Order: sequence, then C-alpha cells, then structure tokens
Amino acid sequence: MKLQPIIISLLDTDLYKFNMDQVIFHKHTDLCGQYFFKCRNKDVIFTKEMVQEINEQVDHLCTLRFTKEELDYLRSIRFIKNDYVEFLRLWHPIRDYVTVTGLDNGELEIVVDGPLFSAMQFEIYLLEIVNEVYFRMNYDYDKLLKSAEERLDEKINAFKDGVYNFSFAEFGCRRRLSREWEDVVVKRLAAETGKCVGTSNVYLAMKYNLTPIGTYAHEYVQMYQGIDKIPLAYTNKYAMRDWFEEYDGDNGTALTDTITTDLFLKDFTRSMVNNYTGVRHDSGDPYAWGEKIIAHYKKYGVDPKTKLLLFSDSLDFDRAQALYNYFKDKTKVSFGIGTFCSNDTCENALNIVIKLQYVNGRPVAKLSDTPSKAMCKDEAYLDYLKRSVEFRLDREKE
Repeated sequence: MKLQPIIISLLDTDLYKFNMDQVIFHKHTDLCGQYFFKCRNKDVIFTKEMVQEINEQVDHLCTLRFTKEELDYLRSIRFIKNDYVEFLRLWHPIRDYVTVTGLDNGELEIVVDGPLFSAMQFEIYLLEIVNEVYFRMNYDYDKLLKSAEERLDEKINAFKDGVYNFSFAEFGCRRRLSREWEDVVVKRLAAETGKCVGTSNVYLAMKYNLTPIGTYAHEYVQMYQGIDKIPLAYTNKYAMRDWFEEYDGDNGTALTDTITTDLFLKDFTRSMVNNYTGVRHDSGDPYAWGEKIIAHYKKYGVDPKTKLLLFSDSLDFDRAQALYNYFKDKTKVSFGIGTFCSNDTCENALNIVIKLQYVNGRPVAKLSDTPSKAMCKDEAYLDYLKRSVEFRLDREKE
C-alpha cells in the first residue's frame, strides 16, 4: 500500500520546535544530540511494509525546503528573529541523521543523531509519519475517519450547548490520525466552538490565520544536562535564563516538570515569576500541581489571577472542563489538547515518543512528576540525576 506524501511543508510541526531551535542557534550551536523512538503501547507490531513506507516518507521529508511564503510567515511571528529565519532559508532535514529499522519482534527502532539544532527538528515530522503510516496500513482508514468525525461532532455540540466552556489550543501534531484529519479538526474547532485560541501546528496556524501556540519542551531543559559547566540540579536555572535573554520576557510559559516541579520552583525565583507569564503542567496530579504553583505565586506577593496555568498532560475534554471549573476563580487557565483532538477514534491511539537521550555524548534524562514517564538509556546516569535532585532539595529545605 503506497501512501501519498505525509509531510508537505516544513511548517507542519509544533511551534516550540522553532522557539527552542532559535535559542540553540543563538547560544548553543556546539551541541550534538541523539534522539530515540519509543512506543509505549503493548503488542504493537510494525510490519516490514510499514517500515519501508516510513523510510520512503522520511526520504521525501528530506527533499523539502521552506518556501518564501513560509519564511515570511515565520518572520511575522513577533518573537522569531530575522537572522534565524535566514538560517532556515538555508536549512533542510538531512537524511543521514535518521535511521529507521524494523526489528524481528515487530518493534520499530528510530535514531536521530546530529547537530542538535538540526536533529531536534525531526521529532514531530517523524511522529506524524509513523502515526499516519500505522493507522492507514493497519486499519480500515475510512472506518476510523467515520468514528473520528462522529466524536468531533459530539465535542463541538458540547461547546455549543454549554457543556464545555473553557479555552484551549489544539496540540495534536505528533499523534494525529492523518495530516488531512488534523486539518479538518483545526478548521472546525476554530470556526465552530468559539473557544479554540489557536494551534501548535504552524502550517495550520498560517493556513487558517490562527495563533500559533507553544513555548518549549522537556528536551530544551534536558540539553543543559549535556553542558559540562552546568550542575545537573541547576539546569532549569540556566534554561530559563537563556530563554528570558532570548525572548526578553515574551513567549514566556515555563515547563515545570523536566527534573520535577519541586526542583523547578527552587529556580522559579521572584524575578523569574515576574518574567514569565505562566507555567505548563505535563505530568503528575494536575490539581496538586496547580495548588502548589498558586502557593508559590502568593509567596512572592504575586496575584495568581495575573498568571496562566496551562494544562497539557493527556487531556480529554471532560478532564479539561473539570480542571477549568476547579481553577477558573483562582487563576488564568488554558489547555493544550492533543490526541483527543486529532486522533480520537474507535481504536486506541498510539502513545509514541521520540526523546533526547544524549547531548555531546553525555546521557540526559527527564525525571518528570510521573516516575513512569522517565526515559533514559543509561540507568546509572538516571540514578545519579535523581540523587543530584534529591541532594539539592534536601539541602535547600525551607
């Protein structure tokens, strides 16, 4: 089964890839990274035909270049700088950085290895490719599409009927059913709910004149673990400092849980609290997390109602509404909803990730507030990182 090209534009990715890449371009071009694919679902088989199709799709991806229209659009985003856009005029995905292999047991192995400013860009493109290949080649796609349409209708009707009344952004690139379906989802949610504030997909934001949404991901904080001079338990501090210097207080929603929220708060000092517009939740109990962040703001005399809590951890619309009801009178609240926007069908979605595992040959890891989400190729390093975090937390007890 031969598929049409899945990626047709290099803008078909999450905004935060460009945000993070711009910081790397200006400050850390000497870093090299290795990313590894993982499917967290059990009993998922990637056939030889799927692996061949994935490789052919990656071949096509690496023929793409940014068009003048796309570069002009990136330049129009207020915090994307002209010199970085000019770099992207020259940049393109390089095939030699990506290896895709099917293992005898049916598992899929993907490794991305290259300069970090280039290697990091592959993540979303590859996840989009893997997801669409799997669902088109493993199921009756028309049946999946029909169920997705019915569920989307139900969500939109729930907004119209007042069952849902929260604001949200579509974050569905990486686990979407297909490129065509995410296009439909974004167009309809924006036009028909009155509550979709934008999308993380830069191509669709440009196409439908929506706000592109995103700041940074765990990999951004992780990469500082690969810089020799930075102590492991202080990587949030250096990451936030560089981010603030790059964006001068704009584009300021901080991700808290790369090496636990408790440690993040040690470096989320008065100046950083004031410099950042809000924080994003991506693991752990969202209610406990929200209360902890609100208490932190109050400690520094900051009115929590002036700050944003952005929730993005495996959200469906019912969970988002419950969180909104709980926090709406305490602070600003918004949501990034991914899979339940772009791949809510009669079949279970894939839980697939591509994570940064090495920087300049050194292992890096995400600890997370949900221990099971930790992913590290080097168990000894993961243990060392945990002990480094625990040591600082113990030493700086209030």
